[in-house]
Amino acid sequence: MTEPPVPINRLRGFEPLAALSDARLKEFSELCQHETADEGSDPLSGDGRAGQLAFLLSGRLALRFPEGEEEIVVAGTPAARESLNRTRRIASARALSNLELIRIDRDLLDIMLTWDQLAAFDATRTGRLKVLAQQQAPTLPQWNVMSGVFSMSNLKTGAFAGLPAAHIAELLNRFARIEVAAGDIIIREGDEGDYYYVIESGRAVVTRRVGGVEVTLADLKSGDAFGEEALVSEAKRNATVSMKLPGVLLRLAKHDFIALLKEPLLNRLDGAAARAKVDSGAQWLDVRYPSEYQYDRLPGAINIPLAEIRNAFSVLDKAREYVVYCQSGRRSSAAAFLLAHRGFKVFLLDGGLWAERKNA
Repeated sequence: MTEPPVPINRLRGFEPLAALSDARLKEFSELCQHETADEGSDPLSGDGRAGQLAFLLSGRLALRFPEGEEEIVVAGTPAARESLNRTRRIASARALSNLELIRIDRDLLDIMLTWDQLAAFDATRTGRLKVLAQQQAPTLPQWNVMSGVFSMSNLKTGAFAGLPAAHIAELLNRFARIEVAAGDIIIREGDEGDYYYVIESGRAVVTRRVGGVEVTLADLKSGDAFGEEALVSEAKRNATVSMKLPGVLLRLAKHDFIALLKEPLLNRLDGAAARAKVDSGAQWLDVRYPSEYQYDRLPGAINIPLAEIRNAFSVLDKAREYVVYCQSGRRSSAAAFLLAHRGFKVFLLDGGLWAERKNA
């Protein structure tokens, strides 16, 4: 039976969780593991514990360290406010009573704390709290209340996961917050790419004209992003996005998108490094049309055209590495961004087949 989420008031009793907002603690309450352990057992032993922080919710626990020192931790005391395994390696543990533990992904917590701390101050070095800046410029996005856009999953494996920490504050300052009405056309098929959008609230629909008929491709909701393909590949917009319901969009200009988001997500390899990566087990991924792939492909490559890459998210293996290519690198850079955006381990053949054959 699935355990109910841990109440956020209990999570707030731990450090450094106490620094997070109620919205973030609610997310953690649904993601952390809630466990019980019997008296006399070692609740910190066993496989699958690496990368997790353990906190004592109730009971008493004896910890033994490699140097032979022993410490008894009692739930609810100051010593129990920090994770049991945060700073020191534990040789063994023994439950002195029946107890409860929660476990939290160490990396996920670190990501959230990094974003919280960098987003708390503006990009200047004056140390002004961003909440003060919000009072003066209410059109700026308030990232910490946009749980869809900056959800934990998006920050760990989504579009912002590859963003260097040094860019976070600058990214938040460069987003513009715009209100939109139902029926507004945000991007139009055939136009030049100019902005990257994230939906803070409202709903949108993606359509494309096929044989003179408008076909619906997708419905978008809070937290979804759009407009990235044209910015990465420097191609024209391949679909129209219009609002179904009124709401608020976050908009990032093309030059900011490229400087802050595109390059950190694109792991470029020259031909020799790409071949070495494939020789070690990575998969060539050709994102050109089937007619191009049929007669002109790299050995062992699979073909998923750029237009179909979103449909392949559920069938590609996130445990495997992919080296993406096309003719020039334009289509493959768009595909690599979209795959990295969804947490895939992806590399880009820099310059595409043209550069590869020129240097061969």
